[in-house]
Amino acid sequence: SIRLIVPVAPGGSQDIVARLSARAIGEALGQSITVENLPGGGSNIGYAAAARAASDGYTLLAGSDTLSITGALTPRLTYDPLGFAAVHRTVRVPQILVVRADHPAKDFAEWFALSRREPPAVGTPGNGSLAHLLLEQLSRAADSSWTHVPYRGGALAVNDLMAGQLQGVMINIGAVTDHVRGGRLRGLVVSADARTKALPEVPTLGELGLGAITSVGWHGLVAPAGTDPAIIARINAASRAAAKRPDLAERFAGLGVEATDEAPEVLAAAIRDDAARYAEVVRRFNIRAE
Repeated sequence: SIRLIVPVAPGGSQDIVARLSARAIGEALGQSITVENLPGGGSNIGYAAAARAASDGYTLLAGSDTLSITGALTPRLTYDPLGFAAVHRTVRVPQILVVRADHPAKDFAEWFALSRREPPAVGTPGNGSLAHLLLEQLSRAADSSWTHVPYRGGALAVNDLMAGQLQGVMINIGAVTDHVRGGRLRGLVVSADARTKALPEVPTLGELGLGAITSVGWHGLVAPAGTDPAIIARINAASRAAAKRPDLAERFAGLGVEATDEAPEVLAAAIRDDAARYAEVVRRFNIRAE
């Protein structure tokens, strides 16, 4: 069977996307895919294990946008985060800034104005996350010093926001889609380059004149360096076909993420381009993993 390493704990959107994809891809290939969660170290434990695996097509890694960030955060890694063979960017995962429904800011402009008078405390899923990088850039754009409150996972940050201990949370859209749809939270802005199908009423950074910092996360598949391109192409085709299945598309939509129909080269280019851009953000704002 094929081994799929998931470098995060079970239950989050990355794990759910990986498991849904594994089942559908396995059916398309006529092979079983065993999911193995190896969380810890900001995904580095799972990433390192995948990098050490044989490049025979029987080990895959559930990668994410952290592959483009971790090299800048942790210079002395035992593996090259940019060395994996890209397979498929399964879904795009925009980030979203949310506040409680009773927050006085009804939109992003009001949030900006209030944040200049009284800098808010904003939670993220952790130091060095894509949400953290976006938060620092938005804080600078607002000419304000927002207090970053890192958590070990987005669910804890959302819980504290609901309890009134934070003024806002920057997080991947899938973690809060149901809360926004249910009227418990209000979405102020998404980091995508177009409005999302999950929450089409929430404007983009570009619409607010902040398109230069647009950044969209992703969940997908990569393989150990040196994996045969023919194997990569076969798994890519199976993954793209799986993402088009109505049952899987419905589940992805429920998570607030958007499936893609892309070749491996598209993901490879995104990983490289994002790495250069995020390294500059990490340097400029002196971001550290811990």
